[in-house]
Amino acid sequence: METKNIMIVGVGGQGSLLASKLLGRLLLSRGYDIKVSEVHGMSQRGGSVVTYVRFGDKVYSPIIDKGEADYIVSFELLEAARWTEYLKPNGKIITNIQQINPMPVIIGAAEYPQDLIQKMQGANIDVDAFDALTLAEQAGSAKAVNIVLMGHLSKNFDFTLEQWLEAIEQSVPAKFLELNKKAFTLGRNA
Repeated sequence: METKNIMIVGVGGQGSLLASKLLGRLLLSRGYDIKVSEVHGMSQRGGSVVTYVRFGDKVYSPIIDKGEADYIVSFELLEAARWTEYLKPNGKIITNIQQINPMPVIIGAAEYPQDLIQKMQGANIDVDAFDALTLAEQAGSAKAVNIVLMGHLSKNFDFTLEQWLEAIEQSVPAKFLELNKKAFTLGRNA
């Protein structure tokens, strides 16, 4: 199997580590060689963060270069646009439509870019944009956006719902298990 590349991008504190851990557990349980990078960026400061997940028969490096990502899963709209050059020509962006103002916007030095979905689509990028935040809140917590997005990503793979739910059981504390299963299911059905 050729190596598949998934980038998980967002803003610090949104749960990209749990998302990559969940993905890693699922892929390991299915027998793939997998490499997951550490988070890069200002994760403690609300800045841009990226995690790489690569899997296949044999994977030698955790790093994804420009033009190599099969999927970019974005927790925030501007982050989706920021990383488009890493997407393969036939790759796909799965993004939450939530907008979180970066520091230049907060201090008034810049404006949040408008029409980002249309601009990405205009560049012939396959964009699957939806309101993951509302679904996370329906599941019981705004913090479950990461699991909603993993649920939505899951539709692009042949793994069963049971395999995904087993990976969730291995990745989240028992007291948050039902909330995360609900968030995953809502994302998968969105």
